[in-house]
Amino acid sequence: MNPSPFKAVLIGLSSLLLAGVASAADIEAGKEKTVVCQSCHGPDGNSANPIWPKLAGQHASYILKQLREFKAGKRQDPTMQGMVAALTDEDMVNIAAYYQSLALKAPANFDQALVAKGQDIYRGGIAETSVAACMGCHGPAGTGNGPAAYPSLNAQHPEYLVAQLKKFKDASRNNDTGKMMRNVANRMSDQEMQAVAAYLAAMK
Repeated sequence: MNPSPFKAVLIGLSSLLLAGVASAADIEAGKEKTVVCQSCHGPDGNSANPIWPKLAGQHASYILKQLREFKAGKRQDPTMQGMVAALTDEDMVNIAAYYQSLALKAPANFDQALVAKGQDIYRGGIAETSVAACMGCHGPAGTGNGPAAYPSLNAQHPEYLVAQLKKFKDASRNNDTGKMMRNVANRMSDQEMQAVAAYLAAMK
């Protein structure tokens, strides 16, 4: 679903502001602030537990948006809201830039049997249920769109991706602009979610 012209302008302005703030970041200061993050997201931003996302190489604009929305209560997660409670906006800018600077590693496990189906959905959508191709926002290589704060999804844990799609589907996660992800996930079956997640996990 395409956003209205007014929404498109707002999205564009927000993206420019995010990019401008992130470009002034202090990566070393961000590194110091992530010591407490390492137990979940790993010392190098590549989480070992697939229920927690890899943050290494993720767009700073996307990480910053999520941190701000956890703090504001727009995205709900008790653990993350506790973690961001004491962070200043400058801290969040620096943390986002630090994680973007790290190298993403490929996941250890994904279901190879689902990759081909996932590729079809990711690149061509699902015509029967009017699901648009995922690569329209997340790019042909799954690397997202930094200026638009659309996340990089390649080599992400498939378990985490499926969990987020299900949260969008039941609206327990609702911080997507214009309900874009909720509208997509609401038309997908669990098997289709698992297939797309496997394909993305295989991309590196």
